[in-house]
Amino acid sequence: MELKQQESPLSLSDLKKNESGQVVCSLAQGSLKQKLISMGFVPGIQIRMVRNAPLRDPIEISIQNSLVTLRRTEARLIVVEKL
Repeated sequence: MELKQQESPLSLSDLKKNESGQVVCSLAQGSLKQKLISMGFVPGIQIRMVRNAPLRDPIEISIQNSLVTLRRTEARLIVVEKL
């Protein structure tokens, strides 16, 4: 029997270009948490890192057939599992 080693969750900002992941949870609080939820960053949703800006901030994410741009500091608060 082969045991699969699970990767530990990482933040959305850790994904590289064209890597996909699934949202686990958001560590944001208050109005930022509400903003992220309204943009679709809820547990179970699949996302894909589309691109980094030249200075690595902001980043562009594909989520539910939409493109969303986030600051890297905001993306660090979204916990994902790499797919």
